[in-house]
Amino acid sequence: MNTSLRPFEEVRDALLAAAEPVTAIDTVPTSAALGRVLAADQVSGLNVPPLDNSHMDGYAVNTADLPAAGTRLVIGQRIPAGSVGHTLVRGTAARIFTGAPIPAGADAVVMQELCAADGDGVVINHLPKPGEWVRRAGEDIAQGSTVLSAGVRLNPQMLGLAASVGCATLPVLRRLRVALFSTGDELVMPGEPLPPGAIYNSNRYVLRGLLEALGCEVSDLGIVPDKLDATRAALREAASHHDLIVTSGGVSMGEEDHIKPAVTAEGRLDSWLIAMKPGKPVAYGHVNDPAGGAGAAFIGLPGNPVSSFVTFILLVRPFVLRAQGVKDCLPEAIPLEAAFDWPKPDRRREFLRARLGTDGRVELYPNQGPGVLTSTVWADGLIDNPSGQVIKAGDRVRFIPYSELLS
Repeated sequence: MNTSLRPFEEVRDALLAAAEPVTAIDTVPTSAALGRVLAADQVSGLNVPPLDNSHMDGYAVNTADLPAAGTRLVIGQRIPAGSVGHTLVRGTAARIFTGAPIPAGADAVVMQELCAADGDGVVINHLPKPGEWVRRAGEDIAQGSTVLSAGVRLNPQMLGLAASVGCATLPVLRRLRVALFSTGDELVMPGEPLPPGAIYNSNRYVLRGLLEALGCEVSDLGIVPDKLDATRAALREAASHHDLIVTSGGVSMGEEDHIKPAVTAEGRLDSWLIAMKPGKPVAYGHVNDPAGGAGAAFIGLPGNPVSSFVTFILLVRPFVLRAQGVKDCLPEAIPLEAAFDWPKPDRRREFLRARLGTDGRVELYPNQGPGVLTSTVWADGLIDNPSGQVIKAGDRVRFIPYSELLS
């Protein structure tokens, strides 16, 4: 096992390289595909819009029939959305509504605000240019074009795009199956009495929520006693029908930390001390399936609540997304101005809990301790601060919003 501090990117890249995407494909209704990963490119079989149509409520005209503003044209037809008109007779106008197909013979639409009704006709008070307020067929989507690429995680607007080209179902990769458990005899569950020296198990709720937000099927195995045989038994149970095992606690060097020897006995383990704060100890490995199956990847996180949270969103999240088949799985940082001083940086790369203030600058939570879970709720992102980097108010910092990290 490597006991020296390893750079953050080195560990993250190693995890991404180790992630093996699932290959099984489910075909699901488009309405039920939210958050799933698309398994194959989706190609449009039609133009969107399928016909030239009106961008406005107004009047479809032939511009050659309008020598001057104030010209009166007889209204020859009415075309609501969902119907198709007939060829426009020269010297007439068609009353038309937004989304309705442009009739043959018309080459522009004049919005109704620039027209005046006059009995069975309309006075056109504007000289349109050919093509004005006309949406062309295929303007949004051309027939034969790829509308969605394999490897994207489907969001609501993508589902709408798929529906717009007639996709009633979508092929998606099956959900990643993840087993989750915590170790530590000091842990008790909310609702139970809290003995002296004990703490409530918050990591179980945080990690389960994060995994479910990523679309995983989560098996919550609860709290495993700080005993080697119990830890090994939990690993064997999880490895037989899961893709990934995630644990919190027990990855340090203490005598009561049994994760390392247990994973080593049941498979293989690489343990890293990462040059990041919070979250120095992280373990990665593989647990064999006692029934002879493929087994499961293993990631062990530190037990401190903030350390567990930060290492998950920065290291486990990209691993999970890559294992689900997502191609673009790394967060984007935004350069913003700091509203604080940070005069004593750590020698490790720091991920500071922060939020965007009303003045557009980034504010820092005053207590950056690894056990201060309050900071993760107060914050709406992390500042990615390089090793040894002093920050003064007004400096530019790299801010990663939660929107890039929590889904």
